[in-house]
Order: sequence, then structure tokens, then C-alpha cells
Amino acid sequence: MNQYIGKILDNRYEILDVIGVGGMAVVYKAYCHRLHRFVAIKILKRDLAADAEFRRRFHEEAQAVAMLSHPNIVSVYDVSKGDDLDYIVMELIDGITLKQYMQKKQGRLNWRESLYFITQIVRALGHAHSRGIIHRDIKPQNIMVLRDGSVKVADFGIARIMSAAQTTLTQEALGSVHYISPEQARGSHIDARADIYSAGVVLYEMLTGRLPFDGDSPVSVAIQHINAKPIAPREILPDIPVGLEEITMKAMASRIDQRYMNAEAMLRDLEEFRKNPQVEFHYNLASFHGNQPVPDEPTQTMDSASSLNRRQRPPARTRTAPPPPRRRRPPEEDYEEDKDQKRKLIIPIVVVVFLVGVGIFLWVTFFSDMFRQDENTLRVPNLLGQNISDVLQDGDVLEHFNVVEQSRQASDEYEEGQIISQDPVAGTEVTAGEGTITINVVVSSGQDTVEMINVVGDTYETAVTRLQQMDLKVDTPTREASDEVEEGHVISSDPAAGEQVSPGDTVKLVISSGPETKKVTVPTLTGTTLENARQIAESAGLTISSVTEVNSNYPAGQVIYQSIAANTEVDEGTGIILQVSLGPASTDPPVHTKTISVTLPDDGRDSVTVRITVDGEEVYNTPVNTAQGTIYTSVQGSGTAEVCIYFDGVLAEQYNLNFDQ
Repeated sequence: MNQYIGKILDNRYEILDVIGVGGMAVVYKAYCHRLHRFVAIKILKRDLAADAEFRRRFHEEAQAVAMLSHPNIVSVYDVSKGDDLDYIVMELIDGITLKQYMQKKQGRLNWRESLYFITQIVRALGHAHSRGIIHRDIKPQNIMVLRDGSVKVADFGIARIMSAAQTTLTQEALGSVHYISPEQARGSHIDARADIYSAGVVLYEMLTGRLPFDGDSPVSVAIQHINAKPIAPREILPDIPVGLEEITMKAMASRIDQRYMNAEAMLRDLEEFRKNPQVEFHYNLASFHGNQPVPDEPTQTMDSASSLNRRQRPPARTRTAPPPPRRRRPPEEDYEEDKDQKRKLIIPIVVVVFLVGVGIFLWVTFFSDMFRQDENTLRVPNLLGQNISDVLQDGDVLEHFNVVEQSRQASDEYEEGQIISQDPVAGTEVTAGEGTITINVVVSSGQDTVEMINVVGDTYETAVTRLQQMDLKVDTPTREASDEVEEGHVISSDPAAGEQVSPGDTVKLVISSGPETKKVTVPTLTGTTLENARQIAESAGLTISSVTEVNSNYPAGQVIYQSIAANTEVDEGTGIILQVSLGPASTDPPVHTKTISVTLPDDGRDSVTVRITVDGEEVYNTPVNTAQGTIYTSVQGSGTAEVCIYFDGVLAEQYNLNFDQ
């Protein structure tokens, strides 16, 4: 059995089971007794924990990652460092890795699902990069797919820590080397664009069902990342959209200057493609690979047909035999050839200058009057982007034109009230003097709107994920007590479900903090009858949870003990334990009553069951609120008796008590 299962770390985390084993740590499922939730705990392996420098890096990275807060990143709750145990406490994910998910889907995903996943991954990277954290090990094994379809990226900063323990590309690195960037493979300095490259490889694998590079060893795969060019996704599966292929190949550009500069740039293309899957970005895929800058194309001699300045498709690549070696000529021949070339260039330049001069003379002298605009001819002004209210007050425009608003249409490009099209178009020549000329315009009604979805009842994390998928921003949430909505779930949203929202709008969420607890003051219940004590307790908003009858020197029927002292503030509805006197017991020797105090444990537990025995006979057994600090109870006996006090069944204190003194 594992040495940690069943143990409680720092009097808080109870280790339940092993859920994963990695090269650096073992991951356990655990229960946090302080916050009453399940967590995942990653405990550093002992051989690595023996390295003081490694432990230092482990904690620095973990503390930095703990500052990240994003719905697509696995949360880090706590970092602990002890003499012989180092561990990280993380969010427990109910899901599987993206690698496992792809295996369930026969190795590849359709392009829509791939787009859905990669968008969330890039959002997570953008958040981390904005805080100076690079993942360094993006791969499907480090990406979790939850039951609701959302994605969470795990193990931020782990690759940087592992670099202290692993200096070569070994077989253990094979799972990661398929996704590393060329600069990582070379051992060069890296920045956030290394994560972009790895995300591109993940997208490539999701779309095609295969890795761009593979080999017999990690080293061979790494070399391919540096020198080779991957097969384009559409050569493998032609049904992959062109735009998504372009995004994939740009993210995977081996030339870092041709890659997306940051996650936001890649996300913009993903969003544009999501809105229009037929979009093409017209990236120069050929420039994405190679270690040297792409040189300018050499000047080429053009025939008369090429002078039409048409853009033609490059010819298909064909294999040709290499040209025969050139004879090295003596310098004298090179010099004479240079002189001939210069002569050939000077002659056409002189001719061109002469012809241009003649053309200018003829234009000024003879032809300019032919093209002078008639004084009655007007050109339609460009109204695009101008506010309709400003145009309708522009005297220069209204002197010759009548501007008529035809309709309003949603627009992502133009703000509300701006003109987005006009008829006639700008620059059209019209004749003045034939009455006012009408320009019909279409005005922007603002960005396209959609109905706000209903997120009430969702967990905060789920609500944020769903809203971000609609291009909506989420403000810092407000927390309110609620008896109906579970803690951590959404009570309301603003805008509410059904209202119209536009991309970029901000949504405010109200999150439940659980039922509201009202505080009441405990009254004095001792010295009266049991019936009166019940009435007093109920009037104060409390209950009597149990009653014990004991022999005492007090009159029979009188309440002689209450488990919570008078004037203590407690939650409304709290139960109180009472003891009622039976009168003196007819025993010999005489029975005496002693009041004993019990100091409750201060270890994070909210409540504890206290059990008291006197000479082995149970005299008290009830759960109490640890917030009281100390409770008092009366016990009876004669002579000297052994008193034992238990907390949740565990012996906490044992001593002898003399009842005759």
C-alpha cells in the first residue's frame, strides 16, 4: 500500500488514493477537511526532493502559477514545504486528458471540435503569458477535457522545473519532444512563442490524427522540428478548411519571426475563422520554414505579355536535374561583360526619360483641356464612417446633395450611427443644376446582437467559459447569501437571460455564498424547569437537542447544566444539550457533583463529538461546535474516579478526579 494513503498532511489534507504518476511527482486524490472539498495533491518524489536547488525552483514556480486565475487553467490552491515533504494542492478535475479524448475518437477530431478546443487552450496561454509565465510543455497529455466539454490546461511551469533534473533528450522526453518548438530543440532562449508553436502542433494532431514529425528517438524528432517542413494538413485530409490550415501552419512556423507574435494574435485569427469558416488569410506558407530570412526575389526580364502586371500562380514544383558546373572565367572576361551590360542599360533609360518628357509636353499643351471637368459636374463625396447626424448638418454637403437614410444594419466595423454604405458611391460624377441630387445611405445600428444565455444555476467556472465562447467579458463577481442557490453557483446575471448583447459586452454575475446565517444570543436556561427552558430556547431561535437526567443535590426537575454558556453568540437554530436533576441519589457512600471543563481542539474542525466517561461509564456523548472553545459539564461520583475525554472517538485526556474534596 502507498505510504501516504490514509495520512493527513498539515492536519488538513487527507490522502485518499493515487490518481497519477509522473516523472517528477505522484498525484493523489485528497480531502480538505478545512474547506470540505476534494482536491488533487502533487507530492514531489523523494529523489528530487533531496536536491535543494530543485526544491527551490519547484516552490518558486508553484507559487507563481498559483497567481493564475482563469477558467481554462487548472487552479493551484496551496503550496507546502516541509523538512521531508514538498507538495502542491490543486483543483481536482473530473475529466480525462485531451490525449485520452482523442484516442476515444479514433485519433482525430472534426475541425469544429478542434477549433473549440484550441480556442480555449490559446485563451489559457494568453492569460498566463500576460503574467510572465510560459508553459514550455503544451501537449495533449497536459490538457484536461471536462465533462461539460470545457478545457483546462495543467502543469504550468513544470517543464521549467524539470529542466533542472533532465539535461538531455531521453526516451522519457519522447512524449514532449513531439510538441517542442525548434528553439527548445536547439536549447536556445525561448519566449511565449514556444507555447504558440506547441499549440499549433496540438491543433495539427487534432485535425489530422497524426503528428507532424515522428522518429525512432527523441533526438531524431527534435532535429525534424528544426530542419523539416511538415506535410500541410489539407494534403492529409482535403476537407480541412483552408483558413484553419493556415492558422495551424502559421502557429507551427519554424521561423519564429513568421509565427504568431502572441496568443492574442492567434486568437484573433481563430475568432475570425469561427465567424466565417470560408475565410482565407493568404499567408505565405513557404516562408514559415527555414533557418535563414527569405531573400528578395531576383529581378526578372519581362516580355510584353508580362507587362500587364498580372499576379500569376507560381509554377508547380518539379524535380529537375542539377545544372552542369560552370567554367570559371578569368577576371578580364567578367570586366568586359560588366561594361557591355552597363551600356545596354543606359540606352533604354535615356529613351524612357525622353519619351516621358515628350508626354508631359503634349499633355500640358494639347490634351489637358479635353479632360477638364465641366463646371456643372460634381463628384459625390465620401460619407463612409461619418456620423449621420453630422452629415445632415453639413452645409457643404447639403448645398448640392440630399442625404436620405434608407435603413440601419448591424456592423462590427462601424460604430452605431456611422454610415456604412452609400449610393451613388463616392467619386461618382453627377451634373449639378438639375435639382438636388439624392445620396441614399445605410447607417450602422452597432454590433450584431444575440440573446444572452441563461447561466443561473451554473458554477462560476462554467458560466465564465460559456460567456467567453460568446465573446463576452465577465466582470469581477459579486457574492450574496442565498438559501435557494448552492454556494459557488450563479444567482443572477446582468444582462439577464434573453436580453440582447454584443460581442465585447461585459457581464456582471452574482455568485451564491451559501445560506445566510443569523446570529442569536444564548439565554440562561439553568435554574428553571425543563418546560420553561424549552420555551426560552425556542423564543431565542434555538432548539434543545437532548436532555439527560442526573442525580444531584439540586431539586428534582431543575435544569442544572446547558452545553452552551449564556450570552454566547451562535447561529440561529443551534441545538443545546441540557441536564436535569433527579435529586440526591440514595447511595452509600454519598454522591458528589463536580463541574469539569473541556478545552475543544483548534485544528480546523468546525465541530467535534465529545465523549466523557467516569470510571468507564459514559456520562456525556454529543457533537459540539468548536467555536465555543471550552465547554463545561457536571459529573457525579464518590471517592476518586478516572475521567477520560475523547474527541471523535480518539482519547484526548485522562486523569483522576476526587469527588470527596
